[in-house]
Amino acid sequence: MNSSATLPCAIPQEAATVRRIVGRTRGRQHGPVVRLMSPSDLGELLKPFVFLDRVDTQGVAKPKGGDYGLHPHSGIATLTWLFDGTVNYEDTMGRRGQISNRHMEWMRAGGGAWHGGNFGDDDERVRGFQLWVALPPELELGPSESVYLEPQHLQSDGPVTVLLGRYGAAVGSIESPSPMNYLSVKLQAGESWRYQPPKDHTVAWAAVSEGQLVATDRLDTGDMVAFEESEDAILFQAGTDTEFVLGSAIKHPHDLVLGYYSVHTNDVALHEGEARIQKIGEQLFAKGRLR
Repeated sequence: MNSSATLPCAIPQEAATVRRIVGRTRGRQHGPVVRLMSPSDLGELLKPFVFLDRVDTQGVAKPKGGDYGLHPHSGIATLTWLFDGTVNYEDTMGRRGQISNRHMEWMRAGGGAWHGGNFGDDDERVRGFQLWVALPPELELGPSESVYLEPQHLQSDGPVTVLLGRYGAAVGSIESPSPMNYLSVKLQAGESWRYQPPKDHTVAWAAVSEGQLVATDRLDTGDMVAFEESEDAILFQAGTDTEFVLGSAIKHPHDLVLGYYSVHTNDVALHEGEARIQKIGEQLFAKGRLR
């Protein structure tokens, strides 16, 4: 990747109606994981997207194998997407295995589930994102599910791989819990891409895994930005070979009621979800699966 490429500092004049950036962060780093978004900051602005972690082990020591052990969730779904490397996983829906580059893990916790994992081979770089999505009332206490998809089960259209929702002729393999798109985009240096969100997708954001972009302003590796609430298009121009993710959605119309591992729409649902994950935790402890 040519990191010395010069990027324009603004979008072309003919694209002056595209959406402006209204929030920006580089997050808080804990080893190879950077928490870019949580419900107490950009998550409130961008709900149903409520948490986003960027993962990159390049130049950073990997945690020991047990450091990301089983932990609970309720009221949310998580989606893990890997550009490079391997990650081991297990969950309380009876699944255990490994995902690697261009694989996707979807875990809808609903009324309560536990999952966990750790990094794969010591010598390889692991790079990707984990997104948390707030569930609507009809799903926040519903059944749990987990799905692990290999690259051949993910559809693409041009530079876009669809993780949730649809873009052009490509449709996501997972049914979205509410109207949203979550896309992985790969542009070569000098390429431009214009994203026109579906009707009523007033929430939109992007996060760069690697490379440099302009989207009304410059975005570098590790940057996440929130766009103004609008249905206008977003124009991206790559200054170097770049990989990034983008989300758009109809805004989640409910409060974010937070527990330690849970996000719900009201206090009653939170209490029920936390009671369920505590019960599952007791069963796991009795089986020797928790320390």
